[in-house]
Amino acid sequence: MSINAKNAFAGKNMLGRAAKESFVKLKPKTQAQNPVMLLVYISAIMTSLLWVAALFGHSDASAGYTFAIAIILWFTVLFANFAEAIAEGRGKAQADSLCAAKKDVEAHKIPSIAQKNSVTEVSSAALKKGDIVIVSAGEQIPADGEVIDGAASVDESAITGESAPVIRESGGDRSAVTGGTTVLSDFIIIEVTSEAGESFLDKMIAMVEGAARKKTPNEIALQIFLVALSIIFILVTMSLYT
Repeated sequence: MSINAKNAFAGKNMLGRAAKESFVKLKPKTQAQNPVMLLVYISAIMTSLLWVAALFGHSDASAGYTFAIAIILWFTVLFANFAEAIAEGRGKAQADSLCAAKKDVEAHKIPSIAQKNSVTEVSSAALKKGDIVIVSAGEQIPADGEVIDGAASVDESAITGESAPVIRESGGDRSAVTGGTTVLSDFIIIEVTSEAGESFLDKMIAMVEGAARKKTPNEIALQIFLVALSIIFILVTMSLYT
């Protein structure tokens, strides 16, 4: 299957999940997390009740008009839920992609640069800060570290998304390597610089999964303004039926 076909398939799956989530998010507890949409949600319920009343002749407005207003309000709520679900789906997909790059691999641990033939095979999860490993062409770098010997072409697309390989070598500002990337040519000897669970990938996954961006003052002011407008809308709507 081509990359474009995979992306299209993943996109369709995301849209399908988002469509389902837009209805699941109609729970009052979920709507209460957003004051503006909560007011729209309440308005949609009230308007729907007024439409039912209009069907039995207990309203001055026509049932068709009330029904149209109810549809618009419900569509607004569902669309907001859909947009939120899409954003959450993209965040989850990004976290899943990072998790796929982070996996336990077989690391070739050595005592020192001079003893690079004395290889001990260990799990990447067992590596500690200060350990020295040798990574050859075709192997995945087991942990974050600094290149202390050798030079190699490294594929960092799993982390950066950049398809072009980069050169990593000892000394200078191109010596840092990230766990989860792949050596494409030659070999490098790396000194591990992070403990288990504290790697760049671990931090990225935690940030993506638990990100909670603070609202700016402008966003807070806009939300207050929209709440006020929503309250006015509800009061005006109620006055039309009293």
